[in-house]
Amino acid sequence: MDATVLIADGNGARANAIAKACGDRGISCAVAPHGAAALEVALTEVPEILLADPALPLIDLGQLREILRTNPRTEGIRLIRLGSADPGEPAAAQHCFDAAMPPADVADSLWAMLEEDTQRVRMSDGVSGSEGSAGVDGELEQLALTDLLQLFHVSRKTGTVELERRTQGDVVERGKIALSRGEILHAEVGGISGEKALFRLIAWLRGSFAFRPGPVPIESTVKQPTLALLREGRRQVSEWKRLAGRMPPMDAHATLTIRSASLPNVIHPLTQEVLLVLENFSRIGDVVDHCSYPDYQVLRMLHTLIRRGMLALRRDVPGPNGSSPRAGLFSPAQASRLRSWIEQEGPGAPDAKLLVAASSAEAGAEFARVMARLPGVELSPSAAGSPLPADRIGPLGRIAVDGATGIEFIQVPVADRFHPLWPVAGEGAIAVLLILAGPLSAAVEAIREIGEALRRLPRARVFYMMLLEKGRSVAADELGENIALLDETSLFLIPQENDGKAQILLREMFGRIVL
Repeated sequence: MDATVLIADGNGARANAIAKACGDRGISCAVAPHGAAALEVALTEVPEILLADPALPLIDLGQLREILRTNPRTEGIRLIRLGSADPGEPAAAQHCFDAAMPPADVADSLWAMLEEDTQRVRMSDGVSGSEGSAGVDGELEQLALTDLLQLFHVSRKTGTVELERRTQGDVVERGKIALSRGEILHAEVGGISGEKALFRLIAWLRGSFAFRPGPVPIESTVKQPTLALLREGRRQVSEWKRLAGRMPPMDAHATLTIRSASLPNVIHPLTQEVLLVLENFSRIGDVVDHCSYPDYQVLRMLHTLIRRGMLALRRDVPGPNGSSPRAGLFSPAQASRLRSWIEQEGPGAPDAKLLVAASSAEAGAEFARVMARLPGVELSPSAAGSPLPADRIGPLGRIAVDGATGIEFIQVPVADRFHPLWPVAGEGAIAVLLILAGPLSAAVEAIREIGEALRRLPRARVFYMMLLEKGRSVAADELGENIALLDETSLFLIPQENDGKAQILLREMFGRIVL
């Protein structure tokens, strides 16, 4: 690349780090420690881009800009402020980089700017439309999605990229990516969303795209910086190409060849999630879909488990739909254990009783919503319409375990004045499920008294379900603050934004309840 970037910065260490990162990408750079030196270089070499600290010594950036603009040779230099925007300049007339941006990210953005003209030529070969038209259309064979998104990032576009491709079975797949001022806000494809969906779309090497400019009133599901995501996407595509022949086929089925009890106590979270999903889904494609990690990472982990002899592949379909060895929530062994427990409690009772207490009315309503999506669950009329008030006791619903038995959910209030009722309601319950939502510390405080009272009952088994709002997680130190009350083996973090993962975790939770 022949283009030149001039870095004018009084912070020599930062300037040199950016220059080195640019050099690694083939960008020719010059470094100036103050405004006077920058002016001299600009007049002699006429760089294409001037990246400058607003607080330049000797000649500040404002003066330098005015001098360059009045000279016909230098008026076309693209100026980028290394810091906050200039309030005296129109926003459309300036471009800024965060002063704290890592040098590698700065270099990536500069490279994209310098490549913009080349990209436009590439787009003109396989793309119809222009920036001023209703949209831009093209083929991924001519322009990779990562290059397209980087171009839109540099030009700070707002709109939606719609993608479409045909698979080997001539099935049409569609996805979309929402952008706001060049930043990726949301991606979705095949029922998944967020960064997992983005990486899946980036792996599409063929297909068509269409950019439709305009507002994108979509809640953000992508949290990582755009440039970092694009770098990771390129890396995954490169690795995927290298290992494509070794990855397990999507239509194959996997079987665990070792006993779960023989697995180590401490394993990587990705491995743990893959093994958990395999308890409910055997088809590779379903495992990939139901894991929260990017497709490439899941397939790489499956490949590793197969290579180590922990998984075996087969082509036969274990069930009518081929997606799961069982459609219900409970296995035959679990149903048998529940029937045995009910018989021990006394004859004539067809169902077990599960006591449910929520930290707030909102938590109870969300619990009902989550449960309604599970197979075999039938909510009571009150819970299906508007959930019971937090100060009332009553049935929430029932989950069928098999044709004859089930588990009935009974709500109890958490207010202190109901303290005498708690032991009576908990008598004969198979377990107690405490529902938490919102900030963990506040939710735990709301159910602290009822939790401690019910834990004192004979044969008490208390489980905690933390309903995580979209984009929220619970930090380890936040759990640590409540560890005296919360037993991590009985705490289940249920993401509200990921139905597939939520169902898998709920299967595990109910499996422990009927143990």
